[in-house]
Amino acid sequence: MTTVGVRYIVDNVDDAIAFYCGHLGFRELMHPAPTFAMLVRGELRLALSAPSQLGGGGQTMPDGTKPAPGGWNRIQVEVSDLAATVKTMQDAGLHFRNDIVTGVGGRQILLDDPSGNPIELFEPSLPEASLAQ
Repeated sequence: MTTVGVRYIVDNVDDAIAFYCGHLGFRELMHPAPTFAMLVRGELRLALSAPSQLGGGGQTMPDGTKPAPGGWNRIQVEVSDLAATVKTMQDAGLHFRNDIVTGVGGRQILLDDPSGNPIELFEPSLPEASLAQ
């Protein structure tokens, strides 16, 4: 059962679907319009919205502000071998914001989706830091 939902604004929903399903293990749940799709991975539901005047999460705000991808808030995807995962993704031409860094709970790196939204790939070093709890 999905218990957490996140919405990302993306430039192109089809490109985002290919990225998340092809590289991060998401599954397409629905894609009812060119400007919207919903993906799932475990208990995470990821709503993808392209900026649009068709309504929904990608529509312009009342003050005229247009939703745009990017920023620093991110989803975290746990991996068992960060170095191997990064190598595979680099070989596929994917873009990383930084190099692998080590923190108090494990190692991590920031991967950009095709629209520039960050995804943190995380390899825990402490059992309590694992998402599998």
